[in-house]
Amino acid sequence: MDVNEVLLPGVGLRYEFTNADGDHIGIVARREGNFEILRYGADDPDEAQPLFRLTIAEADTVAEILGAPRIAERFADLTKEVPGLSAGQVVVPASSEHAGKPLGTTRARTRTGASIVAIVRGDSVIASPAPEELLKFGDVLVVIGTHEGINGVRQIIEN
Repeated sequence: MDVNEVLLPGVGLRYEFTNADGDHIGIVARREGNFEILRYGADDPDEAQPLFRLTIAEADTVAEILGAPRIAERFADLTKEVPGLSAGQVVVPASSEHAGKPLGTTRARTRTGASIVAIVRGDSVIASPAPEELLKFGDVLVVIGTHEGINGVRQIIEN
């Protein structure tokens, strides 16, 4: 399926696609984190009918249900709007001294300035993980920050 991505300056990103039923669907990912789901009219592709809105928590739940890896892509797309801000993924290797320990013991944000905004564990997502969340071998940490900050988190987790 082809998904068209449109940058909406000052607003966020809009994703558009046509589903199997022929409906033209739009999803607006707003900078503040909430989402709007739209359906475009068949007669006028510029006229959108709002279907519903999702808060960050609701969108995270839907993302978890539909496929956890998409949350990492969403963060990566949203960082395109802010110069110098990037999204990265860091896998917790079996050899990590942090596997089995709480996220907070890494002090990653304090040490690097980058934030771990989600943990992808198998098919589930832990959005905005708390410092007491235990890291597990194979967890994929979704990190937002500068390239240097993301690499710093990688060094902390892998060493």
